[in-house]
Amino acid sequence: MDQPAAYRAPTPEEAVGQYGDTVYRLAYAKTGSLADAVDIYQDVFLRYLRTRPAFESPDHAKAWFLRVTLNCMKSFWGSSFRRRTVPLDETLPTEDNPSEGSKESYLRRLPEQYRAVIHLFYYEDLPTAEIARLLRRRETTVRVQLMRARQMLREMMEKEDG
Repeated sequence: MDQPAAYRAPTPEEAVGQYGDTVYRLAYAKTGSLADAVDIYQDVFLRYLRTRPAFESPDHAKAWFLRVTLNCMKSFWGSSFRRRTVPLDETLPTEDNPSEGSKESYLRRLPEQYRAVIHLFYYEDLPTAEIARLLRRRETTVRVQLMRARQMLREMMEKEDG
């Protein structure tokens, strides 16, 4: 019986090209900050450079990048620097601050746990089983979080419409 050809892991440049947008979008969806998303993005690809993991398939590689992004975010949120920072009280008009009523502004107002689930389901097109595996949650928990997030988004939109 013939064995399938081994999957060649992407070079660092190929990895950034293939998975950079995915890593950045997930980091931004979870943090809601362009600067924080860029920091996490850099951490993920530094880890890739340092470890150079072997992958079985493109799906395995994508799952690795998503998992490492989630792990980097946990480290980021738990860092002593992050715990000592205080957000600015004023809201400045920047790309980091989407306009009121935009899709991004609604998503940013969701609690972090719901933003991740919504992002992975709608933007990364992952099934609930894969999301559960990546987030280390039960599949039923992911489905309930999706349902609650959709309800929250619906309520936000209805509140602003009328």
